[in-house]
Amino acid sequence: MNVVFTCGGTAGHINPAISVANLLRERKPETNILFVGAEGEMETELVPREGFRLETIKISSYRRKLTPKGIWHNVVTLKNLQDAKRKADRIIHDFQPDVIVGTGGYASFPMLHQGAKRGIPTAVHEANAMPGLTTRMVADTATRIMVCFEESKAHYKHPERVQVVGMPVRQAFLYTTRAEARKRLGLNDELLLISAWGSLGAREMNKRIADFFTLEVRDGCPWHHVHATGSFGWRWMPDLVKEKGVDLSAHPELDMREYIHNMPDLMAAADLIITRAGASSLNEIEAAGTPCIIVPSPNVTDNHQEKNARVLERNGAAVVLLENGLTAQALYDAAKALLADAPRRKAMRENLQKMAVVDSAERIYATILELAKQ
Repeated sequence: MNVVFTCGGTAGHINPAISVANLLRERKPETNILFVGAEGEMETELVPREGFRLETIKISSYRRKLTPKGIWHNVVTLKNLQDAKRKADRIIHDFQPDVIVGTGGYASFPMLHQGAKRGIPTAVHEANAMPGLTTRMVADTATRIMVCFEESKAHYKHPERVQVVGMPVRQAFLYTTRAEARKRLGLNDELLLISAWGSLGAREMNKRIADFFTLEVRDGCPWHHVHATGSFGWRWMPDLVKEKGVDLSAHPELDMREYIHNMPDLMAAADLIITRAGASSLNEIEAAGTPCIIVPSPNVTDNHQEKNARVLERNGAAVVLLENGLTAQALYDAAKALLADAPRRKAMRENLQKMAVVDSAERIYATILELAKQ
């Protein structure tokens, strides 16, 4: 069996494909696996590191603002797309895939489009609650559309092709217990709060967390707080916190770091997490069952993050606050209220765990075998 995984741009697109590819390699080691991604993007590092072969194509995004610069960018994008389709045809001719699986990003379109034209079974995985541009472009021809949320089915013209498979997450998010995690972290009965805005960090929200620290100090640091600044935030946020009069060395309850490398343990142990609404993050939160305050990024295409967050909110699994006009005091008050309300947090945990799809990689694996008629 020959299987192509096509994805690119962000870890949220690449890691689900890698998870399923690893399962496929483990269960059916005779399978030939090929990844197809974009030149110069994150997949050029992540995919070879996992031992998979990678082919790249040159692809670029569309600009919605039709300024002269935007129009020229779109002309170049159209040329890149035609070149990418030709390269996709060559890859398909040489590799002879039995099935093509796309997990997001512009880079997945040429392979899915050209594969469907040749009659090869194709499956697209949509991580967001609402279909993104690439998914909309291939939805009518894809053999299967795999989504994370039951509510997402309503957004497709061919619901009979749509399967709810969730988002593959690391096993540690699913199976790390609260008691084990708190023991490893050296925590007793104290409340634990986590805040993080992604691997790069969000400047405006990091500023609000700096003010959040001052409110915690004012109240005697009533809980343990771990905050990840992200790589950009780490360059300036420590100085900002000092300027605001917070001496972190005098307040060990406030733990500021660039990254959180042990996130499965921290999320299992936490009483609350404050974060963004990327699809991967939300699926990790569901898997861990961590009560959450979600502040969606306002700077994403089609407002995907707010739409993702609202799904959790409607299911009683999250508190959603919008960044525009959000003060540190309002964020602090919301966190303080939740941390004081154990019954509500318990209900949120239960609702998150109901939403979690714990066998997501297995479901996608089964779909691949079905389409490849294995």
